[in-house]
Amino acid sequence: MPRTHSLPTETIESYQSLGAVVLRGVFNEQEIQTLEKGIEHNLAHLSDLVQVASQADDPGRFVEDFCTWSTNPDYQSILFNSNLPHLAAQLMQSQTVRLYHDHLLVKEPGTQQATPWHQDQPYYNVSGRQNVSFWIPVDSVPLASTLRFVSQSHLGTWYMPRTFRDQQAKWFPEGSLADLPSIDENPSEYKQLAWALEPGDCVAFQMLSLHASGGVGPQSRRRVFSARYLGDDIRHAIRRWVTSPPFPELENRLPDGATMDDALFPKVWG
Repeated sequence: MPRTHSLPTETIESYQSLGAVVLRGVFNEQEIQTLEKGIEHNLAHLSDLVQVASQADDPGRFVEDFCTWSTNPDYQSILFNSNLPHLAAQLMQSQTVRLYHDHLLVKEPGTQQATPWHQDQPYYNVSGRQNVSFWIPVDSVPLASTLRFVSQSHLGTWYMPRTFRDQQAKWFPEGSLADLPSIDENPSEYKQLAWALEPGDCVAFQMLSLHASGGVGPQSRRRVFSARYLGDDIRHAIRRWVTSPPFPELENRLPDGATMDDALFPKVWG
C-alpha cells in the first residue's frame, strides 16, 4: 500500500496555477537508497529504449532510459509504495491515479549537454489535463543544473516537439504546431521557476509545462528518476507516428479516446 502525505492547500493551488512546485523532504533515507539502487540496476541493464542524448564530443554523458519499472523491483517499490501515488492524486485533484511510465535521466560528471526547452505531452499518446511528472534526484542538484520551468506555460500553447540533439520534428508534422519562443532572451515575458534540490526533495510538474536544464560540473553526477502518473480525465490519443516513449500494439487494445485501462498503466490509487 502507498504511504500517505497530505499536502498544504497552497501547494496544490500553486501546482494548478503555476504548473510546477517543489516538494521538500517527501522521501525518507531508506527510499532514497532504494531508488539509488534501482537507478544503478537500470544503468547496468539498459533497455532497448535507451538514448544517449549528449554529443559524441561531450566530456560527460547524458543517458536516458524509459519504461523499465516492470523488471526493476526497486523502481516498483517507489512507484507503488512510496507517497508518490497520494501526492499525485492531490496535485492532479483526481480520484484515481494510474502509473504512466518511468524515465531515467543521468548526466555523468562534466556533461555539457543542456536539456532544451520543451513540453512533454506533445511527445506522448495521451490527452487530458490531469497528469503529473515527478523529477526525483538522488544526488544534490544546484541551481545551475536543476530543472527550470516557465511559470503558467501549462495553461496555453502546445509547442512543436523536436529531437534534443538536432532539433528535428519527428512527431507532429513540421509547421503543425507553434515553434518555441525565445524564452531565455525574454525573462520578463517568460517568468522562470527553479529550485536547488537535495536527496529527499523532488519537483512536480504538469506535462505541458515548458522546462529545461543545464549541464553538470566536472565533479557532479546528476542521477534523476522521473515518475509519471495519469488522472481521471486522461484518454488514449492514437498518433500517426511513434510516440516517445512508444507503446507498441497498444492501439490494438485501446481505441482512440479510451481510458488508459491497460496492464501497462496499473492503477496505484483510488
